[in-house]
Amino acid sequence: MLINAAFAALRQVFSPALRQILWKSLGLTIGLLFLVWFGLSKGIAALIAAHPISTDYAMVNAVASFLAGAGLFVGLAYILPPVSILVAGYFLDDAAEIVERTDFPDEVPGRAMPLSQAMLYTLRFAALALAVNLAALALLLVPGINVAAFFLANTYLLGREYFELAAARFRPLPEAGAMRRYHTATVMLAGALLAGLMLVPIVNLVTPLFGIALMVHVHKGLSRDRLLKAPAAHPPVAMDRDRLDVNRR
Repeated sequence: MLINAAFAALRQVFSPALRQILWKSLGLTIGLLFLVWFGLSKGIAALIAAHPISTDYAMVNAVASFLAGAGLFVGLAYILPPVSILVAGYFLDDAAEIVERTDFPDEVPGRAMPLSQAMLYTLRFAALALAVNLAALALLLVPGINVAAFFLANTYLLGREYFELAAARFRPLPEAGAMRRYHTATVMLAGALLAGLMLVPIVNLVTPLFGIALMVHVHKGLSRDRLLKAPAAHPPVAMDRDRLDVNRR
């Protein structure tokens, strides 16, 4: 199911229906990353100017400023996950509606969360992702552990965030969280796919849109599996509109 969902999501990302959102999400992602880089580089330059490394050799300060600015590009890789979460939260409903309409035309589409609720949830989780990735960044000089920490942390964070945002179009957030926990293995595998995508330069910029499309398909697939199982095997989640829609047919 997950492989089919990944190919369907990849097809959707570059489809004409999502092309406009793709360009907007790319622009917003790059813009946010640039603002972070610009602010941090200016801050480091001001710090070096106020506290020179060498008062005798101006060239040493210039080289230090350059290396600090260049090193921020490496640090931006650890900033990308929370930025991705912010962008996904902003474009979620527009992108998810297109995916649901084109790939699931016979099913009732989900309902958009109120914008204030969606952004509050997204900001809270983006802050958590930022804290976790800054902790992973602190391990940058520890060979092997740094990449593993980045990958494992974002497997959980991205899987949880993207799945719950997609599921919340069909059920309250507490139920979306309960469904995610019941299907931990599947959601974690999907999160691992997104975390792996984060490690690929340039390609990682499409993570927000790909993640939305992927989790729409994953949620739909898991919802169908629930309906095919006996009631006793259902996860601890109230019957959602997917079940009601099937019963009406």
